Amino acid sequence: MFAKTYLAFPLIAALTCTAIVSAHAQTTSPPADAKPPEPAPSAPIFSIWGFDLTGHFDVGYTHLSGSGKFTSGLNNRVFDFKRNAAVIHALDLQLAKLPEDGFGGLINVTLGKDADTIASYGMISRTKGPANGADHYADLTQGYVHFGAAPFTVIAGKYVTLAGAEVIKSAADVNYSRSNLFGYAIPFTHTGVRASYKLNSMLSLTAGVNQGWDQFDDTNNDKTVELGAAFVPTKAVSVLGVFYSGKENVAAYPAISPDKGTRNLLDLVATFTATDELTFVINYDYGTQEGVAGVDKAKWHGIAGYANYQINDQWRTSLRGEYFNDRDGYRTGVAQKWTEGTLTLAYLPTKEVEMRAEVRRDHSNQSVFLKSDGSTPTDNQWSFGFELLFKF
Repeated sequence: MFAKTYLAFPLIAALTCTAIVSAHAQTTSPPADAKPPEPAPSAPIFSIWGFDLTGHFDVGYTHLSGSGKFTSGLNNRVFDFKRNAAVIHALDLQLAKLPEDGFGGLINVTLGKDADTIASYGMISRTKGPANGADHYADLTQGYVHFGAAPFTVIAGKYVTLAGAEVIKSAADVNYSRSNLFGYAIPFTHTGVRASYKLNSMLSLTAGVNQGWDQFDDTNNDKTVELGAAFVPTKAVSVLGVFYSGKENVAAYPAISPDKGTRNLLDLVATFTATDELTFVINYDYGTQEGVAGVDKAKWHGIAGYANYQINDQWRTSLRGEYFNDRDGYRTGVAQKWTEGTLTLAYLPTKEVEMRAEVRRDHSNQSVFLKSDGSTPTDNQWSFGFELLFKF
């Protein structure tokens, strides 16, 4: 499966360059305390007391050959799981002041269908949620207080995870659809306290204590620890590693099951910028969960590779291939080895507007995708999609 033609180029190219990459083609030190911000025009649309308002509007259309569901009943795509549907994914609004020295803060609100996927426990009903059909069209994705005393930074509140090569903000990604690792291997957000320290121009360290994975209200009395390091030996290479460990409820919603066990996640992301136009990417994840019925310890792991090419100021393309092994079916509801390949072409007529078109094919070693009739299983699914972004 891993050697499928549509997977070979991005993974082999990335491995050849021996770099684990970020999908954002960063050439300078990435911040250790947060994901990279979305690209934005040179000036915010609104400022007050030093807080700048930025954001984007994201609408898309997806045609899926299947129903968008696994045989387990879970969605088999992250945000673009609606078959033959135009969707207002997000109106993203962010008000932020993050000084190197002094107090500040950030509020980030997501309005639209994507909010239903990323909403944290405690900000939605305790008996309903995205996993069992509730609609949720607004989400406080981030909201935290910031204190800087360079080279030291601390934030407290709700913030995005350090894990993964892709992010919630679509304007900062290179593909329309999200990777399987983004949707099924890692969390979206955390609530807690995170501190970072930049030792020098090459190395930054991060440590934090969180409620857990995607929890605004703690579902148990245990906390999850995060440890991260960003290493930038040259402008062409950067490596980000993060480790999460803590007791988590086996089920996403405690009303379903109060069982819990230790959950660990190791995530590695790095970049290699071959030229000003060409960047290669690899993201690796390995996770475990104790307390899952029928297995000693549920395990999942995967790798995603990217090749990103900037054709000129207005055109760029990205090729992504990935492999995800949900050995015990804990993350997708079915034990499987899942691969996908995605080709995206982007056109930017202006700095504020971006249009993306993509084709994608998914394949599993098991018949886990439901066809368009919603009942017949198959081992593959293909799609094409179009996305329009307006950034401000």
